[in-house]
Amino acid sequence: MSDLYGRHRAVLPDWLALYYADPLEITHGEGRHVWDAAGKKYLDFFGGILTTMTAHALPEVTKAVSEQAGRIIHSSTLYLNRPMVELAERIAQLSGIPDARVFFTTSGTEANDTALLLATAYRRSNQILAMRNSYHGRSFSAVGITGNKGWSPTSLSPLQTVYVHGGVRTRGPYTQLSDDEFIAACVADLEDLLGHVRVPAALIAEPIQGVGGFTAPPDGLYAAFRDVLRPRGILWIADEVQTGWGRTGDHFWGWQAHGQSGPPDMLTFAKGIGNGMSIGGVVARAEIMNCLDANSISTFGGSPVTMAAGNANLTYLLEHDLQGNARRVGGLLIERLRAIAAQLPGVREVRGRGLMIGIELVKPGTDEADPDAAAAVLEAAREEGLLIGKGGGHNTSVLRIAPPLSLTVAEAEEGATILDRALRLIP
Repeated sequence: MSDLYGRHRAVLPDWLALYYADPLEITHGEGRHVWDAAGKKYLDFFGGILTTMTAHALPEVTKAVSEQAGRIIHSSTLYLNRPMVELAERIAQLSGIPDARVFFTTSGTEANDTALLLATAYRRSNQILAMRNSYHGRSFSAVGITGNKGWSPTSLSPLQTVYVHGGVRTRGPYTQLSDDEFIAACVADLEDLLGHVRVPAALIAEPIQGVGGFTAPPDGLYAAFRDVLRPRGILWIADEVQTGWGRTGDHFWGWQAHGQSGPPDMLTFAKGIGNGMSIGGVVARAEIMNCLDANSISTFGGSPVTMAAGNANLTYLLEHDLQGNARRVGGLLIERLRAIAAQLPGVREVRGRGLMIGIELVKPGTDEADPDAAAAVLEAAREEGLLIGKGGGHNTSVLRIAPPLSLTVAEAEEGATILDRALRLIP
């Protein structure tokens, strides 16, 4: 056990998860690579949980942070803040939500917490519809709407939560149906459910479930849900903490795969926009955002330094068409991984979109999750110089692949080759 690991265990909570039997200390990074304390170089296919969106040590972001820190680091939202206004203007326009207002937070958890506050205040209801297998954060309210027991340490909640079918296409009671039949069955279930509960405030849903193992419904499911919810006044909150900013390749936001009924009433964002700086937020129609009848501020949300980073990062993302790169390189990587998986009985499915890819592992010849295999592949990939993540609602048996969106074809091939060798080690 390293000295740092021993010190970590002595002062930090037992439930603070660490990857690897011998936990890794990352000391610096550049582009799509990071280095550990021993000087070993790794290709990073997880980006600090989908957060290093463009690249490690991106010069444009580093320069913006340094220059802003040299002027002023902090002021709070009690004062006008030019970088915050500039980033809010850009996000409001990009969101697709009409007459949008933006509130900045310091994390995705806090963003979802704020969206729940707005929805329940606007609708005068504390009942929330959430998806099974979902994850929305670590706060008391966010844990209360998380449909993944591995990440929900208590059933106590200020909200009444009802979980809806549909977030997982290849498991559950509707697996054998066609996509159209799957959507129809989930809509029928939702309509039946609404006949048994008081009118909820909102449905919150990740377009692609992140911690849940990069699972997703067929395109159009949430549009069909919206057709049921809108006449009843029930809001739709799209949790874009992991799917936003072009990561899925096909769309800038995950909700756009379900955009037939228009944009959501609210969307939440975080992670990638800061490229490692602490930025989260909520976008909502003005009438929803302005519904609170009490004062509020944010001490750290919208910090001048984080906003400078966000503006520089967003500019780089758009000017270099990283969404298009995610579509092109991600598509090649998915096909390469599917070709590998076709030869391995322990791989149940390779799924995903753009540079958001999941590899679900099972015990060969069964549908039973194999978390031990996932842990073994994680370790083997690390040994060969590749960092990946894991997740899934079925005992953490899904390998999660989400590199920075500037990933090159050569780097994608390098990572796939390492994963090929690591997966073949599964008994």
